[in-house]
Amino acid sequence: MTLPGVQASEGLRGPSQGKPGRSRLAWPPLPRGARNWFRWRFRAMRALRLLFAPCLPKGRAAPEHGNLPFVFSSMAAERSFIAIKPDGVQRGLVGEILGRFERKGFKLVGLKQLTPSRELAESHYGVHRERPFFAGLVDFITSGPVVAMVWEGDGVIASARKLIGATKPLEAEPGTIRGDLAINIGRNVIHGSDAPETAEFEIGLWFTPAELSDWTPADQVWRAEG
Repeated sequence: MTLPGVQASEGLRGPSQGKPGRSRLAWPPLPRGARNWFRWRFRAMRALRLLFAPCLPKGRAAPEHGNLPFVFSSMAAERSFIAIKPDGVQRGLVGEILGRFERKGFKLVGLKQLTPSRELAESHYGVHRERPFFAGLVDFITSGPVVAMVWEGDGVIASARKLIGATKPLEAEPGTIRGDLAINIGRNVIHGSDAPETAEFEIGLWFTPAELSDWTPADQVWRAEG
């Protein structure tokens, strides 16, 4: 496959290197021998940096760390929906909880405080609609302000669940949010998505695309490799 306006080629050398007719931007062929792997990888990464350079803001060069344009890691990042429930807001735990996710190294891409409508609450807890505790869940989550958040990072869904702790606070490990800050299952302070499909649904339910901010932390290279 050849990109529009780019000729197929065996390498990245330009006319200035004595190889007229070869394109400056081309995908190098995979070598047969494993001994050429690193050479091929270098050429492939260089081709990708050249390809995605126009996608970067004007005046900003493609980052070198990890050998891949940073646009790739941004596209692949996982997101999770996290909500501080009315009890956590009323007890003044917002800063404490938000800080734990920040110190872990995850990136905050969505944040707002609202008192959920009954319709929103019923959609959020729809999977429990036939359970006897469904009405109680809806009544509680609509009883006061909720801080809704979207966090981004590698493995954020599973990691957030570990940070949050077991559903029953008395069974949650010390050091987790529920283990440290809650004692009762009906007042367990926080909600977190439990799977990629759930996260996608909940983020779409609580946030519009315009409310999510795509940005790159200045210290991203120190948060995660590649």
